[in-house]
Amino acid sequence: MKLKQLVLALTASALTATAFAAVDTYNIDPRHTFPSFEADHMGLSVWRGKYTRTSGTISVDRVAKTGSVDILIDAASIDFGLEAMNAHAKKDDIFDVAKYPNVTYKSKSITFTGDVPTSIQGELTLKGVTKPLTLSINKFKCIMHPNLKREVCGADASATFNRADFGVTKGLPAFSPEVKLAIQVEAIKAN
Repeated sequence: MKLKQLVLALTASALTATAFAAVDTYNIDPRHTFPSFEADHMGLSVWRGKYTRTSGTISVDRVAKTGSVDILIDAASIDFGLEAMNAHAKKDDIFDVAKYPNVTYKSKSITFTGDVPTSIQGELTLKGVTKPLTLSINKFKCIMHPNLKREVCGADASATFNRADFGVTKGLPAFSPEVKLAIQVEAIKAN
């Protein structure tokens, strides 16, 4: 009886170790990850901008078809390509970066189609407000990076949300509240 219990315990331990070994963790490469956005400008044009400082981690379990995404964006790194707009956007009447220095996205679950992740269900926190937001993964690929000699995964994800839901109401109703978010990300496998 004791031998049988030992065999069962060793088998369970081996299965647990295998399950843990299936999770791969990747660190977001800040030199290749720039969340961007676009919003209407009084119906005249579409203003586009990006954030230039992003960090975080992505974990993927390809066997269990699960994973997690944790993205941290420095709100003060906002860049519209126009310094006057950058400075104004940081003020308290728009993003109030002194009070809310970070924008975050944290996953709740990831949906796979076959072996490829195709959407992320999570929460966006912007200006201190957290709301559900699903990102569609439009492209996903992993390669052995020729220079880094480690696996690197990249993705292009997108979503649309109402900025008024996050307390960003400057310019309403002249400016549309709809914002299109695009996140191109590359992440390097952790050692």
